[in-house]
Amino acid sequence: MGQGGEPRRVQAYDGELGAAVARAQRGDEAAFALAYRIVQPGLLGYVRGIVGDDAEDVASDAWLEIARDLGRFKGDGAGFRGWTATIARHRALDHLRRQKVRPRATGLENDVLELPGTHSTHDQALESLSTEHALELVARLPRDQAEAVLLRVVVGLDGPAAARVLGKRPGAVRTAAYRGLKRLAQQLGADGEPGV
Repeated sequence: MGQGGEPRRVQAYDGELGAAVARAQRGDEAAFALAYRIVQPGLLGYVRGIVGDDAEDVASDAWLEIARDLGRFKGDGAGFRGWTATIARHRALDHLRRQKVRPRATGLENDVLELPGTHSTHDQALESLSTEHALELVARLPRDQAEAVLLRVVVGLDGPAAARVLGKRPGAVRTAAYRGLKRLAQQLGADGEPGV
């Protein structure tokens, strides 16, 4: 259960991630590499939504801090995803302050969600185009809605965890994510209500 008695959103790899983090905290480099491989695609997508093309540099800075402070982390796999998203958000906002620019609207490059699979090249190309198009649409949302959608959908955090990352109440994050997804559905001409 998450804070507030809400069920925590369980990701497919949360158990494996929690075990890898525990081993990494004891010095297992292979376990840290596994934790990185599980978390990095979603984390990079989230950072790209904030800083655009500088996402890889910002994510690298975040991972340096994550590695340095890993011994202080307490929690499970889902908690680790939230903790890493918080660090990445701070590094992204620091980057924007240094650049003194507003977040740029950019698409997500193919490498963000590139996972090995059995898809044909044609299917992968279509999926890549649809992912890029979806993130271009997300980038057009108001910032609070875009961040809420990215944290909930791309990173896979539940409402309370996303709220902790953003420093807001869970209800405010759920509302922002709902409104963002509803606006995206309207932009796509979709029927019905999006789920969060």
